[in-house]
Formats: sequence, structure tokens, C-alpha cells
Amino acid sequence: MTIVFYTSGHGFGHASRDLEIINAIGNRAPRSRVLIRTKVPPWFLEVSRRVPLETQSVDTDPGVVQDGSLAIDELQTAQAASGFYSTFPARVHREVEALRQLGATLVVGDIPPLAFAAAADAGLPSIALGNFTWDWIYHAYPRFEEMAPGVLSQIGEAYARAGRVLRLPFHGGFETMRAPIEDLPLVARRARRDRDDTRRLLSLDRAGLVVLASFGGHQVSLPLSAIGRQRRFSVLVTDHEVPDAPETGSSPSVRWFRRGDLTALGIRYEDLVAASDVVVAKLGYGIVSECIANGAALLYTSRGRFPEQEVFVAELPRVLRCRFIAQDDLRDGRWLEGVEAVVAQPEPPARMRADGAEKAAQAMLDVLDELSP
Repeated sequence: MTIVFYTSGHGFGHASRDLEIINAIGNRAPRSRVLIRTKVPPWFLEVSRRVPLETQSVDTDPGVVQDGSLAIDELQTAQAASGFYSTFPARVHREVEALRQLGATLVVGDIPPLAFAAAADAGLPSIALGNFTWDWIYHAYPRFEEMAPGVLSQIGEAYARAGRVLRLPFHGGFETMRAPIEDLPLVARRARRDRDDTRRLLSLDRAGLVVLASFGGHQVSLPLSAIGRQRRFSVLVTDHEVPDAPETGSSPSVRWFRRGDLTALGIRYEDLVAASDVVVAKLGYGIVSECIANGAALLYTSRGRFPEQEVFVAELPRVLRCRFIAQDDLRDGRWLEGVEAVVAQPEPPARMRADGAEKAAQAMLDVLDELSP
């Protein structure tokens, strides 16, 4: 039995949750073959997987075009979507052939329309997984239909062919899905290391205030020199966001890590989240879910017009200590007020289950069981 995942290459959030599900599948059914088709960098897939996984580089969807981590170019997004979907029938045909050559049994899409069109044409069952749909995202851009005529209809028609829907928390869209929808708990990467152990390995003060700067693998201009001049908290930054060692003078307040160094220490990114008191980030499913699952507060900034953001702003205060920081304050290094305020917040009134990976994995394995002779 072979499960083929189609994972959006937009940021790392889709891949991080899919890999948690793939890890759960491998633990429950170690003889299952799982393959992922995506444009997510291979290094990210490698450091996140804990079970055998085959990877293939495929352009699964156009996502949105970002100008750095904190802005979306709506015009270029529409142009990219128009270009991608102008060749959609040919892309679907190629994927049908690929699925047949792979001997696929089940297709899972998070959440490229390509996955469901190809699965349907190949006569295979499919499962849609996600917390939003791309037609919902694109519909928010006023000139999208003008710049990419017919694309929203193409996306909706492909989504309508999904056989089943596993919907994650903080969701929006899904109106064009015709299959039954099952709501899942949170899927999130959880730390494998104790907070104090991670701090010890990184030579961080066990009792000190630690802040992680996290921007989804997109390079962002962070005011590390300005932040380094304060002494109230330490800032962790990785080469995900800042590729080269920053110029921070002799300040011990800023700690920069290469991912290779973290791997050598046995530290995963979710361990950094758990070792931090506050994460400074844009709003996205991956980092939001990891803050909730690992007990870190979130100081978030805006990211341009992205409808998912509005859902987070409305729903997060119930389950996570969080606070907004303006982009000007973020870029100028005025973090202290926000950091201290969000740390001082009381615990949120509700808690979220974070066993969605196990639930999703079982749902997928149940489909395979139904197909077994």
C-alpha cells in the first residue's frame, strides 16, 4: 500500500504538519510506503521525518508570492496562479501517470487542487487535509479574478473531486468541497527535549527570558544590533531567517545558530520553541500550532492580506497568550514592551488537544484497510 502526499510549498507549515502525520503513519504501520511530492526543500523534510520517507520535487501549487516574510504581492500572486492553472490539464495528466507508476493506493493533499484532480482521473481515493483552501485565500484579493480569469472556478472544480476532508482548527474556506468534512484536533510538532535540557545545550540561562525570532524560512531584515543593546531578554535566531552570522558586536543577547549545529546537538526547531518564553513571528499555522503545543507565548506581526490571519486574530486569545506588534516596532527593535506584556498575560481560558496527527494517520490507514482484499 502506497500513500502519496501532495504538500503545498508555501512556507513550511503545510510540510511540518504533514510530516507529523507521516511519522504517525510510520509508527502505526511501519510496512506502509509513504511518498511526498512537494517543492519544500529536502533538508526540511529530512530533519523533520522520523520514519522512512520518499521525496520527489514537484511544483504542486503556486501559493502566494511573498516580498520577504511580511508582505504579499497580490498582483504577482494572481499572475503566478494564472500561469500555473493555464497548464493545469497537462499537469494533471503528468500526475496521473506518476501516480500509476508509483503504484499509489491513496492520495493526500495539503491542500493543492492538483492532488484531487489527479487522484480522481487515476481512479484513486483522496483525502484533503488543511485549515484553508486556496480559492478562499485568492478570493480576498480584489483584482484576482480580473488578473487570473477562471482560476477560482478551476480550483473549486478540483476541490469538489476530493473524496474526504480532514479539516484542521483555525479554518476558513472549504465551501467548494463536496465530500464529508471531519474536524480534527491540532496537528503540531512537539518538543522531544526538556526545556531546561535544551537551554543547557545552548548555554542559555535556565531562568532568563528567551525570545525566538521565527519567520517561516523567509529571510527578513531583523534589527539584531538594536535588540542586542538591551539586556532584558535573549533572542534566538537561526539561519532559516538570517543566512549569515549577524553583526551584533559583543552583545550576548543575540544567539545565532546554524541548523547543522542544532542537528549535531540533537535539537529540533520545536525544541527551540519549547525552550523559549516568547516567539516573535508572523501568523501561520505551523508556528501557531507549535506555540500552543509547546507552551510558548506569541508576539505576532501582520503579514499583508492573508485571510487566515483574521481567523487567528479572532480565535487565538482563547487558547494562547498572544499580542500584536506593529511592523514598524518589529523592524526598529522595539520589542521589549510587547515581550514583557505577553509574558505577563494569564494562561488562556481553554486548552487545545494536539493529537491531530494520530487521528489523521488512523483515518488514512482506515482507508487503506477498506481497500485491502
